[in-house]
Amino acid sequence: MGRITELLDTAHTRREALALSYAGALLPHEAHELLGIAPGARLVDVRSHAELELVGTLPGAVHVEWQSWPGWVANPHFLVQLAQATDPEALLVFICRSGHRSHYAAAACAAAGRGGCYNVLEGFEGDLDKTSGHRARLNGWKQRGLPWQQR
Repeated sequence: MGRITELLDTAHTRREALALSYAGALLPHEAHELLGIAPGARLVDVRSHAELELVGTLPGAVHVEWQSWPGWVANPHFLVQLAQATDPEALLVFICRSGHRSHYAAAACAAAGRGGCYNVLEGFEGDLDKTSGHRARLNGWKQRGLPWQQR
């Protein structure tokens, strides 16, 4: 069994445990590893343009907003924009700030008939640390020291 299969099996096990409607869920370090070894796999960042500007970006990610700032208005063209930006056969790994919007994006994509949709649990900034009132301290892509850049 290869490493890609191991990572996907872990994601599929989480799908069953969490009753997800899409292929599976990965922790940030698993997603990063998978993206590095799975041919054609794409990281899809669904955060708003404002978040990219203020918080940071992920090198090589495809950006398709799920909701826009201000007001968190749903992007009515999300599926069309995603189809234009990615290969229809590509494995897609969705990420947002905390893993919630990317969950809905992966579910919408799967409901539209696309397979190979995965969510990054914890997201880019992770859960809110209630003691400090800040993110990126408990978990998430940034906290785990994975590649990102400030604009």
